[in-house]
Amino acid sequence: MKNLKFSLYILLTSTLIFTSCNDDDNFVPDGGEETNNFVGAVYAMTNGEGQVDGVEQGPNTIVTYGRNVDGTLTPIGPVATGGNGGDFDGGEGLDPLISAYAITKTRDNAFVLAVNAGSNTISALPVNDDFSLGNPVLQTTSAQGPNSIDSYPAPESMTGVNSLVLVTNITRSEFLDGGEPTHRGTLDSFWLLDDGTFQSAGASVNLDNRPSCVYIAPGGAYAIVASINAGAAGLDVGATDNLGTGSTAVGNQDEVVLFGINGGSLTRLDGATSTLRGNAEQRNLPSAIGSQIVRGTDGELYAVVTEAREFQYNGAPPAFPALQDGSVSTWRIDGDQLVDVNLDVRSGEGNTGRTACWLDFTSDENTFFVSNAIEAGLASFSFNNGVVTLLDQTAAQGVGATGNTTDPGAAFGTTEGWIDMWISDDGAFLYQLYGLDGTIGIFGVNGQTLSPIGEESGNLPDTNTQGIVAI
Repeated sequence: MKNLKFSLYILLTSTLIFTSCNDDDNFVPDGGEETNNFVGAVYAMTNGEGQVDGVEQGPNTIVTYGRNVDGTLTPIGPVATGGNGGDFDGGEGLDPLISAYAITKTRDNAFVLAVNAGSNTISALPVNDDFSLGNPVLQTTSAQGPNSIDSYPAPESMTGVNSLVLVTNITRSEFLDGGEPTHRGTLDSFWLLDDGTFQSAGASVNLDNRPSCVYIAPGGAYAIVASINAGAAGLDVGATDNLGTGSTAVGNQDEVVLFGINGGSLTRLDGATSTLRGNAEQRNLPSAIGSQIVRGTDGELYAVVTEAREFQYNGAPPAFPALQDGSVSTWRIDGDQLVDVNLDVRSGEGNTGRTACWLDFTSDENTFFVSNAIEAGLASFSFNNGVVTLLDQTAAQGVGATGNTTDPGAAFGTTEGWIDMWISDDGAFLYQLYGLDGTIGIFGVNGQTLSPIGEESGNLPDTNTQGIVAI
């Protein structure tokens, strides 16, 4: 069935390429040449439609859309990344890389960057003036399954260099067979040159856990790496077993780790977690996925992390009936330390806000939205110098699995599976990827609220997609 879907997807996208190139509404004559009237673009990644019936995943592609002034999208067409997609999440087709920022862009919008988890490579694709993508350049990473990528502008003194690029890889080869509960990954650094090629920036850091996200702070002096399996019983946590509730966790218990950046080198500074294994409340472990660092009105940097709450409180692997409401936690970056500000602010009540996985801030950074994947909804939160408050659990709502609290087949068979999201550069529109429906939801951003505008369907596979970015 998946192979049939993928064939239909290729046919549809090929048709859309022909149609969009001959659409007079989006291409107007200008001095004898055709140009478009797009004000931006949205890029979504197919991830090769993941792994099908044990067969290696297919070629990875990025589907490109022109963004119209009203926020609606016009398909431009798919572009191959040059690598293969991957599936490291058990095969149900939702969030196959268990990560945020599988696709991103450089801060100057010159390149789209993507991970190819099935071929252990990353790709840089130049953004053309008409928002189409040019030919990719590939770089091999240090370990299995690159799953998150971020960049920050290089110093002006580095002639010919666009950005520093950081990449997390899911696991090293010696931890591959144990699966998600025992994975331990790496963090690599590269220089992205102005011609789109990569050079090693000199860092390849072994991580204690399975990373889910890397994010570079404003100013470029720090980065954080979030972990999905922090505290898992399958990890050799050693002396950290006896840490008490409220203690500062280290090593395999850390859901988020702070790194200092000096050129291309990386130094591990501190780690923190909102919930330790064996806690008295029997609160599931954080299972952190989405992360951002923002600067508060007080001038301080704050790390904001979404927590899916999937690994069980005793460190056992995720079990669908045991999933709990997701949450958000925040820390202030104080010198070389992460200082608790707000921990475990829940995104729902009574198992109506499960799997809080991705987030993005409005342009004024006073509000952010969090996607609850299984519920297929967006929750809104206010932000005030690290203090966060849930404003609306259902700021936007699709077809979710609310009520299917014990049957994973029923849940994954019904939910649209809202995963990655991105707010456009002008702050006007939020684009939400439906991970189990092959659709992009379009919402207008009105301060702390959202207004539905429409959906764009028919160009993405129904399952195993990962990553979206908007310009």
